[in-house]
Amino acid sequence: MEQAEILQIQETYKESLLSFPQVVGVGTGYKVTRGQLTDRLCIVALVKTKLPKSSLLPQQIIPREIDGAATDVLEVGEIRAFQNRTDMWRPAPGGVSIGHFRITAGTLGCVVRDRQTGTRLILSNNHVLANSNSAELGDPILQPGPADGGTVKDHTIAELARFIPIQFNESDSTCSFANAVTDILNGLAGLFGSHHRLTARKYDTEARNLVDAALARPLNDADILDTILEIGEIDGTLVPELGMPVRKSGRTTGFTTGQITVVNATVSVNYMENRIARFEEQIVTTPFSQGGDSGSLVVHGDQPKAVGLLFAGSNQTTIFNPIQHVLDLLEIDL
Repeated sequence: MEQAEILQIQETYKESLLSFPQVVGVGTGYKVTRGQLTDRLCIVALVKTKLPKSSLLPQQIIPREIDGAATDVLEVGEIRAFQNRTDMWRPAPGGVSIGHFRITAGTLGCVVRDRQTGTRLILSNNHVLANSNSAELGDPILQPGPADGGTVKDHTIAELARFIPIQFNESDSTCSFANAVTDILNGLAGLFGSHHRLTARKYDTEARNLVDAALARPLNDADILDTILEIGEIDGTLVPELGMPVRKSGRTTGFTTGQITVVNATVSVNYMENRIARFEEQIVTTPFSQGGDSGSLVVHGDQPKAVGLLFAGSNQTTIFNPIQHVLDLLEIDL
């Protein structure tokens, strides 16, 4: 049968087919027989879920032929309008905008389970959910993040549950004596006409970090999904290895891929307000992220296995924490 004939029959019976409870669309395509695509044109019924005939009433079964045109059934799931990652998502999957109410925005990494209670929690970075140690437990977590229009009133999806504090090697001084001395010396410099000023800094050469990670507890469990946009559900973990292909789904650059180039790295990361933190046992990859992708779950390139939590990078590279450090320190499981 020619395509024009199939299209005519399709148009004649389109409304009838769309009235079937499981059908969400009707079109023309090639018939699939025993898993193999054939060259036989047919009318294709698009269904949310392809059900066995035994579970359907006789009047719910799509006939094998309609006016001599063959039919086929194609499972397509629930068809939804695509959203931007910076939109409000309810329920929210991994890969969309999220953040503490006093930051800009980062990425919702994935949903994890508390090892003790089994409670579902949101995983992302400390600097995304806990404002780089400046937050308090119970603080509002917004989806989308504030930079994407999120407000406490309309977009609070969770509250800060716990975080691993970041130990900074270098930061602004919190010592009242050092700050007072600096103020005095700066005052004297001004009296003598100097345009230079001193700044008191705090140094801790022993400070070390393994992760930049935090958890948020959803206000409504139904508001979060176990899936990650364009990746799906995660099924276990893998140890990162040199040359391993990786992928991520992030708020800014979406779905991107990379490759591990360095393992067991010690790196110094510059946070806002001139704070420097040293991280050990980190993983370095080719560049596949930008600002706002922080908190993305890093997944093996070919398997649904988590390998790390993205938290830093540059135009030349991306850095992530090994996933096992994240899980163990936060006492969670995927």
